[in-house]
Amino acid sequence: MLRRSTSARSRIVGWMLLLLSAALAVPTVGITIVWQAELDRQVDAQLLSEAGKLRAFARTSRDPYTGERFTSGATLLTAFMAVHRPEHNAAFFSLVDGRADRRSPGPAPARLDRDPAVVALMARTTDTRIRWLDSPVGKVRYGVVPVQIAGDNTDTRLVLLSFRDRELRQERHMARLLLASGCLALVVAGLASWLVAGRVLAPIRLVRQTAEQISETDLTQRLPVRGSDDVAALAETFNHMLDRLSGAFTAQRQFLDEVAHELRTPITVLRGHLELMDQAPDSRHRQTRALLFDELDRMRRIVDDLLLLARAERPDFLTLGQTSLTDLVVDATAKAQALGPRRWTVAEVADVSVHLDEQRVTQALMQLAANAVSHTGEGDTIELGSRLWRGRVLLWVADTGPGVAPEDREQIFQSFYQGGTAVTGRPTAGIGLGLALVREIAQAHDGSARAEDAPGGGARFVIDLPALHPTTEGPHGEQDPDSRGRGKNRCLRRKRPAP
Repeated sequence: MLRRSTSARSRIVGWMLLLLSAALAVPTVGITIVWQAELDRQVDAQLLSEAGKLRAFARTSRDPYTGERFTSGATLLTAFMAVHRPEHNAAFFSLVDGRADRRSPGPAPARLDRDPAVVALMARTTDTRIRWLDSPVGKVRYGVVPVQIAGDNTDTRLVLLSFRDRELRQERHMARLLLASGCLALVVAGLASWLVAGRVLAPIRLVRQTAEQISETDLTQRLPVRGSDDVAALAETFNHMLDRLSGAFTAQRQFLDEVAHELRTPITVLRGHLELMDQAPDSRHRQTRALLFDELDRMRRIVDDLLLLARAERPDFLTLGQTSLTDLVVDATAKAQALGPRRWTVAEVADVSVHLDEQRVTQALMQLAANAVSHTGEGDTIELGSRLWRGRVLLWVADTGPGVAPEDREQIFQSFYQGGTAVTGRPTAGIGLGLALVREIAQAHDGSARAEDAPGGGARFVIDLPALHPTTEGPHGEQDPDSRGRGKNRCLRRKRPAP
């Protein structure tokens, strides 16, 4: 037994959770990156602003004790840090000849002015670019601003610090809240999608369960159709398929029963006469032999017709090609004259070539001609004709026999149906496959076959086919049929009596 793969329900829920995870993760990560980039920009702007304030202070401020301009960089930086306090999560301290001198008032996340490595790094810095620094409290953005006072030769610097990771704590907290709420939403969405997928897929499971219960002998199972959505349409389509299967199996069983019955009769006749051959005189032997050969011929015809009916469902049943309707009708009439002494005529033909299987259509016309012979006498007329009308090809065989009763016109095209009697008063010969073959050939061309009353009395059997790729061979166009479908002669009309 094959191992069943992951169910459709699980796949639907899995894909939904994957999409939701992506929908939550992408904006969360994106917002965090944007927040960090924006904070870095703000930190840089803040450090640059503090450096600008220092320069402005140095140009305009005075020593608060002497009232004169500042004479040393150390006193200038001390006064600056007393007046300008740093922003939150920022700090200042001054360096004098490589040593930490003063720091800005207020708490700081870390006392980097007490770290010898940091102090040495700041003392070695020779430019004012803003750089990164690793500290015990995370990433720190720093800048060093040298201060030079006329007459003061000491190396004085102001170190500006911004503790960036401390600034990111709130943003990171918000990101964690988003992720936590997203995970909770994923759990809720997973449960909801599992329930919804189960309800949506319930009719499909019912289809599978019903299909498992169906067998060749039980095709009565049907699905309940509720609503008008796609699933309801699927259930309705499945029920239509079961109806077609049921009809096909019923027709197959009926077909096999009728075939068995039709073949059993000649076999029984053969067996009975073979048992009598040893007891009968020579004259009886000859009669029995002739009867046996006749039954064998009948069985051969049955088998040939059954094979043809079976092949009608195959895709290679037809071999299409350009066929002249004139040649088709005239040749079929010439061949049909051997079926019986009747007045054979060609009523009319359309001088066009169309795309069809000439051999199969000729076979259908010969079946109709044989049927007409069995229902007419020597004085009757049988006519064949063709017509192109409104993009359709009409081929017919008409006779002056007794015609077809209206109640039989649909059933006579069914297999093994025999309606009416021959002109002799006896039941018609054959087993009722001839007209079924005509119908199969017509349907294989996407056409149809029908029986109707002939205008002059009798029956007319019409094969109605689509005119594929018509090519006019003469100066004549289509015909305008009258109310009886005979058509007014705007195309070539030929009448050829039998020689």
